[in-house]
Amino acid sequence: MSLKDSLSKVLIIDFGSQFTQLIARRVRELGVYSEIISHKKIKSKLDKKKIRGIILSGGPLNVYQSKKVKFDKKIFKYNIPILGICFGHQIISKELGGRVKKARYREFGLAKLKRLRKSKLTKNFFKKSGSNNVWMSHADEVTKLANGFKVIAKTETSKFSIVENSSKKFYGIQFHPEVTHTENGKIILKNFIFSICSIKRNWSLKNQKQILIKNVKQVVGKSKVICALSGGVDSSVVAKLIHNAVGKQLTCIFVNTGLLRKNEETQVVKTFKNKFKINLIYVDAKKLFLNKLKNVSEPENKRKIIGNLFIKIFERYAKKIKNVKYLAQGTLYPDIIESKSVTGSQTSKIKSHHNVGGLPKNMKLKLVEPLRLLFKDEVRKLGLELKLSKEIVLRHPFPGPGLAIRIPGEITENKIKILQEADDIFINSLRQHNLYSKIWQAYAALLPVKTVGVMGDNRTYEYMCLLRAITSEDGMTADFFNFSKEFMQLVSNKIINNINGINRVVYDITSKPPSTIELE
Repeated sequence: MSLKDSLSKVLIIDFGSQFTQLIARRVRELGVYSEIISHKKIKSKLDKKKIRGIILSGGPLNVYQSKKVKFDKKIFKYNIPILGICFGHQIISKELGGRVKKARYREFGLAKLKRLRKSKLTKNFFKKSGSNNVWMSHADEVTKLANGFKVIAKTETSKFSIVENSSKKFYGIQFHPEVTHTENGKIILKNFIFSICSIKRNWSLKNQKQILIKNVKQVVGKSKVICALSGGVDSSVVAKLIHNAVGKQLTCIFVNTGLLRKNEETQVVKTFKNKFKINLIYVDAKKLFLNKLKNVSEPENKRKIIGNLFIKIFERYAKKIKNVKYLAQGTLYPDIIESKSVTGSQTSKIKSHHNVGGLPKNMKLKLVEPLRLLFKDEVRKLGLELKLSKEIVLRHPFPGPGLAIRIPGEITENKIKILQEADDIFINSLRQHNLYSKIWQAYAALLPVKTVGVMGDNRTYEYMCLLRAITSEDGMTADFFNFSKEFMQLVSNKIINNINGINRVVYDITSKPPSTIELE
């Protein structure tokens, strides 16, 4: 039996909210397994056997846009507790006989929620004052309750902010308890899961490690497995997990593109080949990648060249290993959640995915993806359970194309060396000042701009180094980290005094949106 089929779960029905994955993560943080399914898939994929609770997410749609919203009302007859959040709250009211209209006053941001009566859902949620600050994001509102529902709490402009039908165990809340801005928001989810759905804790990475190892053994049997090892968190955890399961049946292929961080290839070989004794094929392809990227400046072309060349090299070395049946990949749960727009509109393509790219189907290998039901933070915890070092497991995200997308314009060997040194100084400074763990992602970039400087009595004309450090929960939205002036001066001085080729350091204070985290 697979991990997916063996656990009682909370099912999250996604209507396109930017916070849907956050809901699933919050449930898992409480020790209960959760899964996400698109609202379009309810009829075809809903298996009631292990579902103990259902959460309806928020979303960008209006409940009165009936052509765009697919909702199977049968779930109300399953005798399973349901919690609707924002749009989910509105659709419960609409489908059960209430009324939803465009709000006279929209609510975005913090609002003061006032308790009107007690509820299982809000036990220990409100402060002694009987009110909490909650995070709102809606332009529609419930204007008439469905039969059997009572009002639990309201805001100044939303009189049905929490509603319930306690006999049927249906609950609707207009705000978002999953975001950190809502005071005690996690208590709402905790009450729903444990008091209302009566689910027992069944999810911890300590227990899942053994289950995942057992699953890999069952799937792979005595067959051989290959894995593309990059040294990043996901591929490192996959490699260690599969090695724990099948030992010498695994061979990892590590392609050094020459676009890695300083000394990264040495660390990968030392960790996986020397320490863990994993079969590792090391491919030094620095010159190949540099030649292919010569005179290439356009970001998408860079990504495609790097991705295609990586695949060719990986294929070449994979064919040298006889009788391989499986290809291991570090696919995570967010990668497999349906990504098409729930509104039916086309989403504009900003840039190719950071990862190097999917490996070709014509390799005719079966996939083994042991992390496919885990979120990034869960993969990190699993890595620690597998005894991988904190330096590997807790390192910041690093894009598949590597330093190529942190050097806008043409890439040269000299630029790569300059950037590796600058990035190394920045990251080591963060660690020395206990700042690294407070930041989601930090890096140095080398801008294609030279400026005049003065060093001693000499005029210089050298590159500009950009530093970026952001805080985020999932990388979807991000804000810049606010360093002290003293720290920024220290790092700037270190970079300029120790690296020939840089005479100016700038700090990127742009949030995401409007910018992206990486430059290209």
